[in-house]
Amino acid sequence: MNTKLKVALIQSDLVWENPEQNRHNFGTKISELSESVDLIILPEMFTTGFTMNASQVAETMAGETISWMKKLSEENNTAITGSLIIKENNNYFNRLVFVYPNGNLITYDKRHTFTLAGEHKVFTAGQEHVIIEYKGWKIKPLVCYDLRFPVWARNVEDYDLIFFVANWPKIRVNAWDALLKARAIENMSYCIGINRVGFDANNHEYSGHSAAYDVLGKRIDSIPNDKEATDIVTLNKTHIETYRNKLGFLKDRDTFTLK
Repeated sequence: MNTKLKVALIQSDLVWENPEQNRHNFGTKISELSESVDLIILPEMFTTGFTMNASQVAETMAGETISWMKKLSEENNTAITGSLIIKENNNYFNRLVFVYPNGNLITYDKRHTFTLAGEHKVFTAGQEHVIIEYKGWKIKPLVCYDLRFPVWARNVEDYDLIFFVANWPKIRVNAWDALLKARAIENMSYCIGINRVGFDANNHEYSGHSAAYDVLGKRIDSIPNDKEATDIVTLNKTHIETYRNKLGFLKDRDTFTLK
């Protein structure tokens, strides 16, 4: 078990519906990391931007992006994660893929499709909670709009880290800032959010505000807003255990059944 987990946060612009160019751009950013890390987190739909043209850009689990992720993960001896558009059994999913250095992978399909943009009309919503076990850490992956639904994110599994990958627009970024911090505090876990920057083809602007918070809601990264940037943060199990034992807030959490 690793008591520390070193995570690379990559905040980037995205080239609209161009998986090849986006893979190239992220490959370059990963090659420029200043040190080795345990996990690299990319934004939501990192190969295309937040498009509803799923039939034009969807890939399969045997497609080029999954192969690319496996190759980079093995070469850099690090896990890599982000979401992309996957077609499976004639359905489209906004699927987060977590690739281990040994080539194994775990997937999470976005539960809360974004109705305001019509995502629910194109993509099939996921139904399963996922907990990733990696280097002795329990990690909960979620995607963008999931952030607004605290019951789905509630720490009933005693996870150590929750992260959100997103295309969260600038016009509502205050909510992103507040909710990321809240998810860390209420769940007494590290919370990381990775958002994109730039404009998409629908002229929606994204201002980043990617961030990492500790269990007390203190920000621990140094990513600037509104521009491409990469930062590396080190998470520490001792920090989690110290404050969970000292404060005991999770012991008082409510039990519930999700329907």
